[in-house]
Amino acid sequence: MRPPAFAGQFYAGTRQSLLEQIARCYKHPLGPGHVPVIKKGKRSIKGAIVPHAGYEFSGPVAAHVYNALAEEGFPEIFIIIGPDHQHFGRKAAITTETFRTPLGDVPVDKKLAEETLRDGIEDDPIAHSAEHSIEVQLPFLLQLKSEIKFVPICMTSQDIETAEEVGKIIAKAIEGKDVIILASTDFTHCGPMYGQLPPKGKRADEFAWEQDKKAIDLILKLNPEALYDVIERHSITMCGYGCVATMLFALNKKAKSGELLKYATSYEIMPGSNAVGYAGVLIK
Repeated sequence: MRPPAFAGQFYAGTRQSLLEQIARCYKHPLGPGHVPVIKKGKRSIKGAIVPHAGYEFSGPVAAHVYNALAEEGFPEIFIIIGPDHQHFGRKAAITTETFRTPLGDVPVDKKLAEETLRDGIEDDPIAHSAEHSIEVQLPFLLQLKSEIKFVPICMTSQDIETAEEVGKIIAKAIEGKDVIILASTDFTHCGPMYGQLPPKGKRADEFAWEQDKKAIDLILKLNPEALYDVIERHSITMCGYGCVATMLFALNKKAKSGELLKYATSYEIMPGSNAVGYAGVLIK
């Protein structure tokens, strides 16, 4: 069992307060405006990008993605790929431990997990023990459906070689299965707090969007190689770019289009000299 490491920090720590917080994310002016229920629509979503900051800041943007997933209906299994902020683990790691949350327990699909254990992906619970990028997605899913299965993949290495290698492993493992891949990332981190200042005369949120649009445009074109190039050329401080690229590599033969649902920054919640960009993106 993996206990919740960030309940009461990134999101509310009790069941009722967490349900209320998630509802506020949906109804927030930056959110989709309503709390959805799962429907059975025509399934087109194959992957999505979701932010992973505290719900107060990125929850309304994440809510757009979960609203879209609810509209089409859930898959049998989710794969959630998140960066390893603590750098505790291997270059790419799964765990088969059940994740405990204030809304219930989320078991790992052990069969699919075993099928991803290949060269490049290792079983390493330590990598997941103090990482929030995957954990914060689970309450949104559980609020919509009380029983879900998933496979968590935590990536310390964000380089393109690792992303392509892991993406190919995932592609093979999910062939013929009902799976949606979620890539967990925040985008530009700008301001004195993050060591990257905007150009003179430009607000932090304006610079964040200017930077992030370059990356998002290439994500929507389903081009992970070009994404790496633009991130390097423009020093885009996106923390989970390798996770996004891994998803794109994994869906290379299936994905046909991308759609930006919502972009916002932390500046819109807390104006000041800092801003972090958040995007909700669908891959279909």
